[in-house]
Amino acid sequence: MLSMQSISSSDAWSSLATNQEFWSSLAQTLLPPYVNTCRWFAGKARQQTGFSAKSVHTLPLSDGDRAYLLILEALYADGIPENYLLPLSFVADHTAHSLPFQLADVPGKGRVGEVTIGGQTGILIDAIYDERFRQALFTAIGQSQTYPQPDGQITFLRGKGLDENEGQLPSQVLPVDSSNSAMTFGDKYFLKLYRKLFSETNPEVDMVAFLTDIGNFDHIPAFGGSIVWQHDNTPDITLGMMQRMVQNDKDSWAQTGDYLNDFLYAVPQRLFAIREDVFEKVELLGRRTGEMHCALYKPDAEAAFAPEPFTDEYREFLIRRFEDLLDRRYALLIDNYTKLDPQAQRLAWVFMEAKEIIDTFIADFRTRPFGSQRIRIHGDYHLGQVLATENDFVLIDFEGEPESSITDRKIKHSPLKDVAGMIRSYHYAVSAKLFNSAETEDLDPVHLQRVSDRWFYLIRDTFVDAYLDTFGTPHPLFKNNNEINFLLLIYLLEKAVYELGYEISYRPSWVKIPLKGIIDVVREIEKIRLSEGNLTPDVPLLQTGLLQDKPS
Repeated sequence: MLSMQSISSSDAWSSLATNQEFWSSLAQTLLPPYVNTCRWFAGKARQQTGFSAKSVHTLPLSDGDRAYLLILEALYADGIPENYLLPLSFVADHTAHSLPFQLADVPGKGRVGEVTIGGQTGILIDAIYDERFRQALFTAIGQSQTYPQPDGQITFLRGKGLDENEGQLPSQVLPVDSSNSAMTFGDKYFLKLYRKLFSETNPEVDMVAFLTDIGNFDHIPAFGGSIVWQHDNTPDITLGMMQRMVQNDKDSWAQTGDYLNDFLYAVPQRLFAIREDVFEKVELLGRRTGEMHCALYKPDAEAAFAPEPFTDEYREFLIRRFEDLLDRRYALLIDNYTKLDPQAQRLAWVFMEAKEIIDTFIADFRTRPFGSQRIRIHGDYHLGQVLATENDFVLIDFEGEPESSITDRKIKHSPLKDVAGMIRSYHYAVSAKLFNSAETEDLDPVHLQRVSDRWFYLIRDTFVDAYLDTFGTPHPLFKNNNEINFLLLIYLLEKAVYELGYEISYRPSWVKIPLKGIIDVVREIEKIRLSEGNLTPDVPLLQTGLLQDKPS
């Protein structure tokens, strides 16, 4: 929505970069009401104490005009400030008709406010809606341009995914509102501008660039280039990334749901049917996942990507995070126990009774020797992060765990953490389909659980076997099968306990899904204890008898 406030400057638009009075006035008048209407601004719910223009960068346009990349600092009553990217163009009233885009096509959310600059009245717009600005970004990436600024430099880096001698392509802004802004160039390239900025490089850009340019991994939208703000004695700040566009049918969550429909319709007839092409797709995804991790395993890579051992520091990081998560989930479960259905209550009780088993498992992880290695991984891997093309898969969204800090998203893990994420995703797919469909609402929940378990275990084993076959043995990432099994249980348990919090808070009827996942892991932990002769007398066995229906 266009602000009713207006500011002016006697300087020409081309001379405003260093006019601190103008930017300060803009940050105090037009920008606060405007920014608070933007989907990408994450500070709406916080008590704001003001905005300031932290830095202003100049980007020349092809017609001799310029746009500005404003780094806007949002200040709050509590907590640290946040920095946002706001690119700006000025459209003077008397020149609007001669521009290569129509001002009428700029939506309300792209109109910052009315201004008078250098004696000319006009409107400030978010520059992503300016065709000249979009072409300037595309050209600068293609030419690997660097533009010096009063505060460092804006560097455009070209990636292998951008074709040589690529000419101008028609561009448009994607209409989807999100935390970032997206533009397309022809039907070939996708450019994302990051709005909320972090004081280090974006992990998604690091990962996509490494997989494309170093790992030569073909099953991601290839890295076309990036936009980086570099300034002295501070980490580089990523402003944007370009990738190849991928034509896809749907994501793998939706595809798996389609495959499950056939299975679902057979269940009431007491038939168990999985089509052969389902196994083929699962095997293919297992291979692609393994190939991704092989591409990330580069012993001679720079420090940010070089493999590392299981250090004491890493173990303590993982244990500290998991124990805190576990304590919060126990408390949440106790507070909400009476809201759960009988089956979920029985699972919850077994989980709470298994606390000593889990504590012993964590203690074992703290001291157990590991010869396996850790690398950078996807970090938020599930079926929704995989696009299904006609005959293959494309892996997307490498930003990492949404609730983790940028630094934590760059921590190296065993690639089995990604495997655990996909296994949990398959478990969700079958459980959600069978327990939330009209076709099965009259069936015994215990029978449904058995049927869903059979489907899940077959799919899980198919995925994991295909994944591990990709590496061959021995491989430095995995010392042996015992370590693979142990580490996979660590990550599966962490993932299922994490999921439990969301379901308790937002979907109580789904709580049984992560609880069942937790119980499955504890069963496997118990098998390890029995096989290794590590049974501790004062740690009870898993109380699976509690899962049985009590006679009325």
